[in-house]
Amino acid sequence: MARVVRVLLSDDHALIRGALRLMVERIEGVTVVAEAADGRAAVEQAIAHRPDIALLDITMREMNGIEALARIREAVPGTRVLILSSHESAEFVLRALRAGAQGYLVKGATPDELATAIREVMAGRAYLSPSVSGHVVSGVRERAFSESPLDALTPRQREILQMIAEGKSTKGIAAALDVSVKTAETHRAALMDRLGIRDVAGLVLFAVRHGLVDPGSARGS
Repeated sequence: MARVVRVLLSDDHALIRGALRLMVERIEGVTVVAEAADGRAAVEQAIAHRPDIALLDITMREMNGIEALARIREAVPGTRVLILSSHESAEFVLRALRAGAQGYLVKGATPDELATAIREVMAGRAYLSPSVSGHVVSGVRERAFSESPLDALTPRQREILQMIAEGKSTKGIAAALDVSVKTAETHRAALMDRLGIRDVAGLVLFAVRHGLVDPGSARGS
């Protein structure tokens, strides 16, 4: 790589971000220009710094990595996105690829594999960790990129679903989205209608099952 590659790191664990920064900055020609502790902040940092690569975790508070990925790709199309996640199932990998990820790396990867993934993505090639590539092939064969139930929701509905699952009140959701409480209530009602779910417990269970939140961070845990 002839020029310095600028990287944004996003993970909701400070220790992981610190370890990632050390590993990334040991790669020749690569530097970290910003960090974010949640998906919403990752989008803001991507717009502010316009990095070459955004390295995103999937399961983050406020906004998960796949939603952040889609927004970054729309707002900063020149930024390539590499997912770094503990999830290895075909569902998560295919969702990330559909949203526009150029690569998917598992958290058990070695520093050498991280360097390879960054170089491959910067060269315009896709990169999948060997441990997930087989799952992807199987998933494509079995489902042929069939829609996830999450695909039936709008981006705003997925965002509200995550916030409900994390325990935010309607007033808190309205504040986070900078809308009126009445508008937040309307969005919440439309979400419930779309999913056919009539209570918060059902929404939380749906969000956990489909990876929007970790069970440990879900409402009431």
